Amino acid sequence: MDGVALASRCMDILCESVGIVEAERFIYYIKTGAFDYTKWQRDFYDAIPEDELRNRVRKYNADNPFQGDKAVRV
Repeated sequence: MDGVALASRCMDILCESVGIVEAERFIYYIKTGAFDYTKWQRDFYDAIPEDELRNRVRKYNADNPFQGDKAVRV
């Protein structure tokens, strides 16, 4: 999927989830530089207890087996 198709798909999902106005506000927030995605992700994952995060990773790996030649597992 190319970048334009991905952006369109993501925008559709965002609009369905929060509505067009909130989706546009979110895009504006991201573009202004007020949002630090790396910090947000770090804060998000730091708030999850380690054993719960480990269980989520195991479940994801079980539900989404690697299909490539070389597997890297957490």
